[in-house]
Amino acid sequence: MKIIILDTETTGNKEEDRICQLSYLVMNENLEIEEIYNELVKPPLPISYEAMAVHHITNEMVEDKPQIKYTDAYKRLKELNSPENLIVIHNAKFDLDMLKKEGFNSFFKLIDTFRILKHLLPEGKFSLQYNRYALGLYKKEKDICKKYNIEINAHDALGDVIVLGLLFEYIIRNFDKTFKELIELTTKPVLHDKFYQGKHKFEKIKDVLIKDPDYIEYMLSLTDLDPDVKYSIEHHLENLDEPMEFRFGVGKYKGMKIEDVAEIDLQYLNWAYHNMKMGKWMRAKIGEILGKN
Repeated sequence: MKIIILDTETTGNKEEDRICQLSYLVMNENLEIEEIYNELVKPPLPISYEAMAVHHITNEMVEDKPQIKYTDAYKRLKELNSPENLIVIHNAKFDLDMLKKEGFNSFFKLIDTFRILKHLLPEGKFSLQYNRYALGLYKKEKDICKKYNIEINAHDALGDVIVLGLLFEYIIRNFDKTFKELIELTTKPVLHDKFYQGKHKFEKIKDVLIKDPDYIEYMLSLTDLDPDVKYSIEHHLENLDEPMEFRFGVGKYKGMKIEDVAEIDLQYLNWAYHNMKMGKWMRAKIGEILGKN
């Protein structure tokens, strides 16, 4: 089995953008580097200034380079492309989607270190460059560069694959995980206890379910909701041991729970049920109180 540690740099991060650098290491099962590929390629559209600001690859640098399909790196990657081999990428969907635009469909077994870190370090930060320093990976880079006579830069694809290789080795050594276990973790949904962005950032999902069910209903209605966030919400929803608190957001009873309003003004509750804009969950709860369900 061969292990491919891969990264790309691109003209941008939009649907139309393409690869301008392809880099990867080929390792054996003992995590020894056997091959190194690093090639700038000429994309079919200009590199955006935003992308240049990240990876510092300019249009002049790729002007005389071959198209990706004619490079040794691409040809060798196609030779290695087999379910018998393993590919390691940080935030794999982006790079694999970019490779698809170049006619490359992966048959490798996949380990996504971004997802692995979310499983193993749920309270941590998951960017490659952050962990380059947080885990002390940068201290080993000079030895690798000297051994293989290479030069790397931060955010350059080759620099990133060196860091990624070190991160992969760190995970194997420090978390005592087999390749098979890491492959399984890559596809396994990540269970979050907290929201890490949005209105309720850093709050426990369980608490938000109780105090702001309208927000949860809104989140679940989003077609582009992160699958891990959706999985986490649904998990906590199924295991909720306290009732949700539905409160009026507007009107003369703003901020009051619908159960409390029912005790003092059932007529208003009935009016709200028929006329007020509200979420389906809240309307269903009011209907339950009014005996309409």
